[in-house]
Amino acid sequence: MDRRVVITGCAAITPIGNTKPQIIRHLSEGISGVKAMRSDGLLTEHIHSGVFGTVDYPIAYDFSRQHRKTMGPVAYYACQVAKEALANAGLSREFITSGRLGVAFGSTHGSPTIQREIYRTFFGQSDQKLSNIGAVDYLKSMVHTTAVNITKMFGITGRVISSSTACTTSSQSIGYGYEAVKFGLQDAMLCGGADEYDTTTVAVFDNLLACSTEFNGTPHLTPRPFDVRRDGLVVGEGAGAVVLEAYETAKQRGAVILAEVLGFACTNNGGDMILPNIDGIMQTIRLGLDSAKLNADQVDLVSAHATATKMGDVIEAQAIGKTYGANPLVTGLKSYMGHTMGSCGAIETILTIYMMHEGFVAPTLNLDEVDERCAMIRHVRQVAETQAKTAAIENFAFGGVNTSLIIRKI
Repeated sequence: MDRRVVITGCAAITPIGNTKPQIIRHLSEGISGVKAMRSDGLLTEHIHSGVFGTVDYPIAYDFSRQHRKTMGPVAYYACQVAKEALANAGLSREFITSGRLGVAFGSTHGSPTIQREIYRTFFGQSDQKLSNIGAVDYLKSMVHTTAVNITKMFGITGRVISSSTACTTSSQSIGYGYEAVKFGLQDAMLCGGADEYDTTTVAVFDNLLACSTEFNGTPHLTPRPFDVRRDGLVVGEGAGAVVLEAYETAKQRGAVILAEVLGFACTNNGGDMILPNIDGIMQTIRLGLDSAKLNADQVDLVSAHATATKMGDVIEAQAIGKTYGANPLVTGLKSYMGHTMGSCGAIETILTIYMMHEGFVAPTLNLDEVDERCAMIRHVRQVAETQAKTAAIENFAFGGVNTSLIIRKI
């Protein structure tokens, strides 16, 4: 079996909004969602970076206590976008619970908020008791908490995949969901990723000298992908979910088709676990094109991983230039939100769909002067009105994991 796979529902929670109009306004008007980092006491006092891609608006969760009791902050995000994406897709309750729908959803490391409370009890003062750890605390904190809370809330009985590969978590989720539907293992998949506000993640990248530190007083001016003044990534939070299903099924039930997934590739560099690798990235891009049965000149738009690290941007730009040439428009969406970690692939896929439907490509924010080492590709510097139909979403993670997802507007 080799079926066409389409996206029929999507939803996102991002530092630039959680509705399509809010997100489009931020992208089209160049409004950043990066803010000053909230202090959490001792940890933030030792972090040099002072910025974060923050979700600072209220979200109206209406989950029952039965479902809330196993959910930490990251699962709240995941279940909210899952709920909205399923409603957007218009899938019936009967189908959702039939076993024909599966879940591919993950996060970088579960819920650090809950994990910290558990660790404080385990390793804190002697008067703290293990009985302070709740019976469901592990369920709130575990790495696959997003996926299984989604299955519980919606009664999903199909297969469960829970990727946890940092920056490629949700792009892998979409890719593996695509393959499950394409080859007839499931008729539909609910895919995505989420990560909550977490300063320990900032501390990790800060310790590696990979975080932005020069714009703590002007958070909206960072990150700066491909810019000569870029000084590192900005950690962010958020969630994204998409519903994938077989084209024929979607067509038969009259679903609105947002995009078609044409291809997916995932590889590993097989070497350094931190530094990006141009050969590995180029191989992933080429395999993605092969999977989609496309030539490089048939891709109109590239959503670059573009974290604004000093070497990462150079290597990615060179890889794009050597594989795609100067034809596709290239934009870095993290410039608006920071690096939303395990959710970035799903969020960037959704934002790409929004832009294709609205007929424009958002410029890379804060790209005032292109680094000459990144100048071989077609950067979007101002809002570009275009009818881009085919786009590649690229993501690369610690551990040398690379993904390329190719979608087309129908």
